[in-house]
This record gives sequence, structure tokens and C-alpha cells, in this order.
Amino acid sequence: MGTETGLLAYVGNDVPDRLRRVGSADLTRTTGRNRACRRWGTAVSVRARLVAVATTSLLGAGCGMLGDPVKDHWESRTEFSSCGEVSLAQGEEIQKQAVREIVCLRRALKSGESAELKVTHPTVEGDPIREYYRLTPQGGLEVYTDSTDDRYSDRKWSFAECHTPEWLAEISCGQ
Repeated sequence: MGTETGLLAYVGNDVPDRLRRVGSADLTRTTGRNRACRRWGTAVSVRARLVAVATTSLLGAGCGMLGDPVKDHWESRTEFSSCGEVSLAQGEEIQKQAVREIVCLRRALKSGESAELKVTHPTVEGDPIREYYRLTPQGGLEVYTDSTDDRYSDRKWSFAECHTPEWLAEISCGQ
């Protein structure tokens, strides 16, 4: 079996040609080609990543991913007459702590007027959740919930509405 110095491994009659490793002359030729291919692949990869990032940014801006669409809707709303603000401590119930404010909302519902009430209450961990109850002129109830300060939530705003609110023990929509 013949041997060569350098990077050649198997050369000889007893080793098939397809198992023979590349010699130093072949290494230069193939490495140059592979390097060019790698550079082209890297350039394409970098361009593709830049295009993907730019596209995602544009789509995100257009779809509201960069902001919170519910918060934006809340901030651009038409303000209604206020029934006040209530801050509840851990374990306090709205029907006991916000009697005057709930009467205000009930009066607005009966008279067909619009009104708003802000209620802040803590999560089990003590993080504040803010809920905004709105009676619309059409007699519907909208509830906006701001969970941005709740460490264990999605930290977003949410929205719910109903067209036939009922006044039970708490402010809620009929089930």
C-alpha cells in the first residue's frame, strides 16, 4: 500500500477509488469552490434574514402587534359621564364597597344614558387590575380590563361587551 505525506489518507490498490480521500491539490480546488459557495450562502442567508425582519416589522405595525389595539380603542373612546372610581383591597367585594357607584350605573341604565365606572382590584399576588365599566347610549355594557401591571398575565388589555346587562350581585353581563 502506497502512502503520501500531507492530508492524503488511503492511496493504494487495495482501497477502492471512491473511498480515497482528497489530496492536497484537490483540497485547494474544492476548498476554493466550497468557500465561494459558503460566502454566497451566507450572503443569501443574511439578506433573507434582513428581509424577514423588515417584513415582520411592517406586518406587525399594520396588525397592531407593536401596540395594544384594545388599549388604543380605550384611549380613543368618547368619554361618558363618570360614576367615579373604586379601589378595592384584597378580599373586598364591589357590591359592598361601591354602593353609590353602582347606583349611578343603574340610574344611567334605567334612564338610557351613558356612564363609566373605574374599578381597581388586586390579583392574588397583589398586582393591580383596572376594569372600566361603560354603559353605552344603546343600553349595552362594555368592560375594558387593563392587566398591564399583572406580572403573571399576558400584560395586555382585554374587552368584553353585552347588549342586555343584568345587575346581580356584581356588575356583569347576563349568562
